[in-house]
Amino acid sequence: MLLVRHGSAGDRAAWEGDDRERPLDERGLHQAGALVELLKPYEVERILSSPAVRCVQTMEPLAKARGLSIEPRDELTEELQATAGAELVRTLAGAAVAICGHGGLEGSLRDPPRWKKGAVFAVGDALEVTATLRP
Repeated sequence: MLLVRHGSAGDRAAWEGDDRERPLDERGLHQAGALVELLKPYEVERILSSPAVRCVQTMEPLAKARGLSIEPRDELTEELQATAGAELVRTLAGAAVAICGHGGLEGSLRDPPRWKKGAVFAVGDALEVTATLRP
């Protein structure tokens, strides 16, 4: 399992409008594109994402490169990630899946290190972080 934190999306306080519509900024778009090469060694059969624009945009280059569709999941929204999102992550332990969410979703893992925007945790079957990858 690969747990992806969405890329850089600018300053939340400076964004006017629904925060779910806040897109990636230039740095975030670069981070999203870099995931294609960074994740080449990993098998990915499914891509799940928070429906937030910045999360979907983070996964678009990987989905295109792998010929996969992105499955938006309400469980991965900021509001539900600590409960329903954590449960979803636990049920997918050991699967060849990439999951994109927000800061806080890493709480479903055992002893996670700090999770920066755009970073990826490779996660083992026991929900332990086996590698931290940064584009």
